[in-house]
Amino acid sequence: MFSNYFLSDLIKGILMGIANIMPGVSGGTLAISFGVYDRIIGAISGIFTDFRKSFRILFPLMTGMAVGIICFAYIMEYLFTACPFPTGMAFTGLILGGMPALWNTWKKSIQIKNNGRTDRLRFLRLLPGYAALFAGSAAMTIFMSAVRSPEQNQVSLQAGINHPSVLFLLGIISAAAMVIPGVSGSLLLMITGYYCGILHAVHSLLEGIRTLDTSIFFENLLLLIPFAFGIVLGIFLFAKLVEYLFQNHAGAVYSAVLGMIAASPAAILFQFRTQTPLTPKDIPAGIIAFIFCFFISKNMEG
Repeated sequence: MFSNYFLSDLIKGILMGIANIMPGVSGGTLAISFGVYDRIIGAISGIFTDFRKSFRILFPLMTGMAVGIICFAYIMEYLFTACPFPTGMAFTGLILGGMPALWNTWKKSIQIKNNGRTDRLRFLRLLPGYAALFAGSAAMTIFMSAVRSPEQNQVSLQAGINHPSVLFLLGIISAAAMVIPGVSGSLLLMITGYYCGILHAVHSLLEGIRTLDTSIFFENLLLLIPFAFGIVLGIFLFAKLVEYLFQNHAGAVYSAVLGMIAASPAAILFQFRTQTPLTPKDIPAGIIAFIFCFFISKNMEG
């Protein structure tokens, strides 16, 4: 029923799920880097017209994403506290490892044809616009990370965010990370101040399952249900929008995405700027993590 790439897609899904809860990293970015982005968007858009085909494509990827989100949410707080620098370097490696593939995709998207030949004159007219999109998206990515204060990471779900409508809206925002390449939903949640609250709710939900504490389980489940519904709706809404943009303005979209991806390492480093100073073992551990994850990303294209 499933393709020969089931295990590969499952692993890619796990990495994308982890990326979706890593501030400054976009699951959509990794999807492009891994060569599965177009398949995901096409499957989501065609789920009502060809359900079986869409299901075969989405099942391993979405299952992997769920596993990645659940498992990594459980240890995220520990990683941020115990080894922030190696963690950031690992995700930087994942992002930069996919840059060559994305660069080639961008070059293909800007090849403007006229009677079967490349129209260089028209390309040169559009190049300043592409460059502006690249620079603007990179600057915005860095700005969004730089303006976040350390206190914004400490807002709890109990601090006035118990209304289902707010959680639903936050879910729609988070869906951007899964669909729109270069956009980090977790980073947006951090800017609004609710990232740790959502993360803590997921962690507490899993703790309720582990300890068989039904009161903790249902308390956090009720918090997360509207958030989850918002994610599902957001994925379908953004999928249609992104499909239109890639069909009609691929060169411009990829130019903006390249800028966001190029700035993502800076966004990740901003996340750790208030952490304790580096220890002697952090730098070699970070370099190893970077090289290992760069190799994984580089060899998981297509």
